[in-house]
Amino acid sequence: MKLLIVEDEPKTAGFLKKGLEENGFSADIATDGAIAGSLIRQGSYDLIILDAMLPGVDGWTLLKDMRLRRDQTPALFLTARDAVADRVHGLELGADDYLVKPFAFSELLARIRTILRRGPQRQAATLQVADLVIDVQRHRALRAGRLLDLTPKEFLLLALLARRAGDVITRTLIAEQVWDINFDSGANVVDVHMHRLRAKVDDPFPARLIHTVRGIGYVLEDRSGA
Repeated sequence: MKLLIVEDEPKTAGFLKKGLEENGFSADIATDGAIAGSLIRQGSYDLIILDAMLPGVDGWTLLKDMRLRRDQTPALFLTARDAVADRVHGLELGADDYLVKPFAFSELLARIRTILRRGPQRQAATLQVADLVIDVQRHRALRAGRLLDLTPKEFLLLALLARRAGDVITRTLIAEQVWDINFDSGANVVDVHMHRLRAKVDDPFPARLIHTVRGIGYVLEDRSGA
């Protein structure tokens, strides 16, 4: 499979290219937004690894332009921009995942393989599970047609669960994705925020969609027909 690395720091770009090629991928490098835009239009890539801050055209604009052209090539942001608002913005633009620098290459590789297994059909701007509809671009979530009043972190947490609906997401992974922290899975920060999210997503409605998998984490799925 062929990947495009959009990264203006030469050592990081070289490290990524070497690591990916050692794991069976072919990889091109673009060091600025203009070069990346040209390669994306000319080439046929299976996935794009994208820095947010680039010379000239930034990563946000590159991805926005891709999605406006209906180019659904999978994209993963790999950037030092670690604010929750940045993560939400990246997902709203149509990114498939968001990993903050510094990072472990093994985790990056695992996320790349997960995205490639899912394929482009999972990259819709609207996510739906039962009567829960999430409009990623507009940062809106509705349940049974009712608008949910979510904080940015709650929306990011719900979007993470929805993008992997049916998959059990560990507390550790949730903490890394939403808060960019590593902690023992017994810590309750995720559970506290999940309780607040459930109060908005599940409690006012007959069927629960967010389920606890004891000792592991959470899963978003419709079990009403089970």
